Amino acid sequence: MLDPNKQSSTTITHIIEISEEGCSLKDFLRDHYGISSRLLSKMKKGRQIKMNGQYAPYHTQVYRGDEIKMNFEEDPNAYPRVPMDLEIAYEDLDLLILNKQPGVVTHPTRGHHEDTLTNGVVDYFQQIGLNMKIRFVNRLDMNTSGLLIVAKNPFAHFDLMKQMQEDLVIKHYLTWVHGVVEKDQGVIEGRIFNPEGSQGRRIIDPRGQDSKTGYKVLERKKNRTLLKVRLYTGRTHQIRVHLSSLGHPIIGDTLYCDSKNQVIEEEYFPRQALHAYELEFFQPRYRTKLQVEASMPKDMKNLYQDS
Repeated sequence: MLDPNKQSSTTITHIIEISEEGCSLKDFLRDHYGISSRLLSKMKKGRQIKMNGQYAPYHTQVYRGDEIKMNFEEDPNAYPRVPMDLEIAYEDLDLLILNKQPGVVTHPTRGHHEDTLTNGVVDYFQQIGLNMKIRFVNRLDMNTSGLLIVAKNPFAHFDLMKQMQEDLVIKHYLTWVHGVVEKDQGVIEGRIFNPEGSQGRRIIDPRGQDSKTGYKVLERKKNRTLLKVRLYTGRTHQIRVHLSSLGHPIIGDTLYCDSKNQVIEEEYFPRQALHAYELEFFQPRYRTKLQVEASMPKDMKNLYQDS
């Protein structure tokens, strides 16, 4: 639901200190930081880029130690602010990383207008003086908990999306699955396909998209196993489909659990036991490697108890 009280645009300033050289300013911003040609043209017309304190044409050569300052004209956020208890796992000038709780919707939808994580982030941003569009870099299902990245400026968003496309973002999950997984670790590479009329349920099929999931056993219980999972590709429902194909669907995942797997856990675990617990990537501004972890939620910790 859009906020009828439209606010004026704001300016977001982003500064980069050059650590490499040998190309033009335009090539540096486009090839090294993923800024689109369209945005570069818009910023050129508005003379929104300066190097070492002065306006710099795009053919200017960059050298180690130069400082680039970019001003992004930012349209204001269009969603209402709603106070919410946010669990912040990490924050800096460019990023806000949240540990999303299970059952929370990320984006406003027809059935969720003002009780989403987006509304809570709007409120938090306005508390710290930011008024901008909310840019989530990754996504999680409503019933999946864990780490969500919010970019605080267009530059950080462009850079992280480029890292995602180049498989530079390492994503690890924790999940409890039905049954005792015998192999200590393994890799699943079944192609994932969305058949017509499946009502959202994906299958392993040669017609599908290449998909790769790694897993490692962390804990074995009487009738369930805790796995650490790495996503090498990012297909819809990938972890859920791949683990189900092994005969070990995720506890609480009614879409991919067959009736034979509906054991006692289902009576007290009303969601899929899946938690995005670790992210590794390069900080957009400083190019340092970040590793962020989110603690396992209480409901999944309860599954350590033997049944």
